[in-house]
Amino acid sequence: MVYLNKDILFLIFEELKKDKKSLYSCLLVNRTWCETAIPILWKNPFIRDDKSRDILKDQGINNLITEKTYQKPLFNYIFFWKYLELSYLESVIISSTSKKVEESKLSIIKNEILKVFINRNTKLIHLSLPYDFDNRLHHISGAENCLSELQSLRCFTKINQHHLEGLAKICKSIKKLSVRVFTDVNDIIKLIEVQTNLNDVKFASMIEDESIYKTLEESLIKHADTIQHLKIGWKPITRFLSHFTNLLSLEFYFIDGYIKWNDVKYFENLSLPVLKFLKVAKVPSKVLAKLIENTKETLSEISAFYDDKILIKTIYQNCPNLKYLNLTIFSNFNTLNSEIENLLINCKLLNGLIIEIDEDKNNEFNWDEFFKILIKSSSNNLFKFKFCFYYNTIKLEDIKLFLDNWKDRNSLLLKLYIGNYYFKVKFKHQLENLIKDYKKKGIVRNYSIDFQSYSHIDEFEWDL
Repeated sequence: MVYLNKDILFLIFEELKKDKKSLYSCLLVNRTWCETAIPILWKNPFIRDDKSRDILKDQGINNLITEKTYQKPLFNYIFFWKYLELSYLESVIISSTSKKVEESKLSIIKNEILKVFINRNTKLIHLSLPYDFDNRLHHISGAENCLSELQSLRCFTKINQHHLEGLAKICKSIKKLSVRVFTDVNDIIKLIEVQTNLNDVKFASMIEDESIYKTLEESLIKHADTIQHLKIGWKPITRFLSHFTNLLSLEFYFIDGYIKWNDVKYFENLSLPVLKFLKVAKVPSKVLAKLIENTKETLSEISAFYDDKILIKTIYQNCPNLKYLNLTIFSNFNTLNSEIENLLINCKLLNGLIIEIDEDKNNEFNWDEFFKILIKSSSNNLFKFKFCFYYNTIKLEDIKLFLDNWKDRNSLLLKLYIGNYYFKVKFKHQLENLIKDYKKKGIVRNYSIDFQSYSHIDEFEWDL
């Protein structure tokens, strides 16, 4: 029998971290396997000392406390806790305590349980704070050691600002920062200023305040050399993006409403020379086209909520290394078919294509013609597809013809999102049976059909 050392085992078990059943079975092999797998598998520690037990009992949380004695655990499980989601923890606390517990006592309960996770013996790398979080973690004994190596933080600007100020004194190695902007941002600015290696920043805006946007943009300029991934929820107020020459991914994300882009001159000379991933919505196509022109042919993924002919032309003329593309079709397909064909011909490295049909504005999409163009012009590299449509406009005959003509190519990875709750059950079964037949023939490698959920449509993943 070949024996593997812990380092090799750890690398293998890391690949199994999403397969909990298999990882759990590794615990039973021997002590070495068990010791190596526990830090990856274990997720739900709950150790309380006697003092905390007494405090919690006094505050009405008796139903969580048991007098039974158990054998001492083999491992100090709390040591392996690295990701702390406080919104989940709070929901567990609230659901587990008596409904009669007063709000003031509930705060004490939360604080005592937080001490279980925030102490000098643990080292968190990810922390997520809920919307109305009001506990001051930095005042808990051992917090400085526990949070000093924090790499990822998700929070709201509406939480207690003193809390963010306290974190700024402890956490200086955050790489990934995700913030929902509601109100005053002075303390989040302080937190940003002290970071030494900020790499991934996401700002979702819940307000309209250009002065706040400007302040946040200016704070990020100081980290332009290290930030490689940026997502913002507003139209840029300053020319701050011109500083981000190392940016790999850029996303403009607007939670609600359409944004007015009165001045687009800023984008005419904006150059992001190493940008690989671009995801935008509600940005004028001329702005997007100009940005794509200035990327120096580095883009490999584009997700755009547009179907403008000029935009499609800009993509195939400037993105020879494009691997994944997501387009939403609003227009009549007949006005776009020649440009889509040119795109398929010129972007020979294209590996995955997502097409979303907005049938509120496009109720006569010509699937038959679209599939013919795919068959005629797709390179051998293209075999991953997601098609999203919202009404019963596609015919089984169209899909059958497409699959019949796909033979002798790479087997398809196919996802269909059909957003019609009143879709005929008969059609659903016919569609399932049709694609199953082509899977047996090897034309379809794998597939999924979703009649309700549209989540993850725009993600370039085909885990089937």
